[in-house]
Amino acid sequence: MNTCPWCKTPTDRTILELKDYFLTKEDFKIMECPNCGLRFTIPRPAPEEIGKYYQSENYYSHQQNNKGLVPRIYEFVKSFNIKNKSSMAIGGLTQGKLLDIGCGVGDFLVQVKKQGWEVQGIEPSDDAKNIAEKRLSFRPYSSSDYAMFEDHTFDVITMWHVLEHIDDLHFQTKEIHRLLKPGGRLIIALPNFQSFDCQYYKEKWAAWDVPRHLNHFAPDVLREIITSCGFQTIDTQKLKWDAYYISYMSERFQGHSMPLVRGAWIGQRSNWKARKTGMYSSLVYRFQKL
Repeated sequence: MNTCPWCKTPTDRTILELKDYFLTKEDFKIMECPNCGLRFTIPRPAPEEIGKYYQSENYYSHQQNNKGLVPRIYEFVKSFNIKNKSSMAIGGLTQGKLLDIGCGVGDFLVQVKKQGWEVQGIEPSDDAKNIAEKRLSFRPYSSSDYAMFEDHTFDVITMWHVLEHIDDLHFQTKEIHRLLKPGGRLIIALPNFQSFDCQYYKEKWAAWDVPRHLNHFAPDVLREIITSCGFQTIDTQKLKWDAYYISYMSERFQGHSMPLVRGAWIGQRSNWKARKTGMYSSLVYRFQKL
């Protein structure tokens, strides 16, 4: 019997048995809470051990890597995505202060800073922080540094594919609420296991990404959790490009030839189907603090 990391309900409901196909090939399970619906990875690596699961040259968000076809495509698409993300985060707002939790090498913060915003970042990876520091002229804070910020400091807080990595969801949501000004905006991007590409690839869907992804949120479950913490939903938007990258990686996990071509086709099919269902491979949830 395992315990839900959010509502603490015991459960033995196993949804999937799968491996860390990306790196270690170790075995894991995805459990589902019968009370709140959150899915979570078992076993959960201890905080002092989780770092080893990120030590790969293929973990692009912690690098600036233009060697090889796929990294070049990744960097090219990222340039479009960053502008789209900045529009979602600060569009319609006057200049203010923004905190990016899990800022990686600082791509998003560089873009927002160019638009006249004061920015700060939190990032656990020292390698990523070293790169970000050179680009931003300040060093992002560590995950243990939330106490460095005063209450109601930020107008916007963003988490681009970060909440799924967080071990202590209660601490994270409490600190986000504390740091945001009343009426402040919270942006959370997450993979969506209700998408077509997840249904197609099943246990080899790359966005399960165990054990780096500790939590797995259905859209309604994520909204219920965040609104219970003192927020209201603004809207939900899409990240269409994610379907192609996730499908490409899933093709690699299946060992298929021409993973770029096959992944592009499945990614496109996923986006086509999502036009009707709204279930894109990745979704961006926008909330406002009450």
